[in-house]
Parts: sequence; C-alpha cells; structure tokens
Amino acid sequence: MRSFNVAQAKAQLSALLDAVESGEDVEITRRGVPVARLTQAAEQPRASFDLEAFLVATTEQPLHKGIDAATLLQELRDGARC
Repeated sequence: MRSFNVAQAKAQLSALLDAVESGEDVEITRRGVPVARLTQAAEQPRASFDLEAFLVATTEQPLHKGIDAATLLQELRDGARC
C-alpha cells in the first residue's frame, strides 16, 4: 500500500483514484500519522426495473376498468353532487 501526505494526496487525487479503481489501497497521512485509507468501493447492485410487472400492476388499478377519461370525469362529478 502506498502512502501519501495530505498535500500530495490533494495534488494527485485523480491519479490516486485511478490507482484505487484498479484495486490498490492508498493511505493518507498527516504529519506521518495515518488518518485515512482509500479503498475500492463495494459493487452496488443495480436496481432492475421489471416493466412487465409494472404494466400488469398498472392495468389492475381501479381506473383501468375500461372507462374512458370523459366517463370517469363525469362519474366523479356526479358523485360529488350526491
């Protein structure tokens, strides 16, 4: 593991991140005392979007029972008058 003081780390941050990205650990020191360690971040699983399940769930909603928008609005207005 390579070690850099704060000033060196600030000056070479982009290069240090490249090294970390390739699997190397980097230690940052202040006055010779280790204060931080740069390590590669854990791989975050990407959330997948299931379009088919979304469409099924959407079409099962009460507003999708074969009523067009004009009829739905009329029913809502009529309900408000009762």
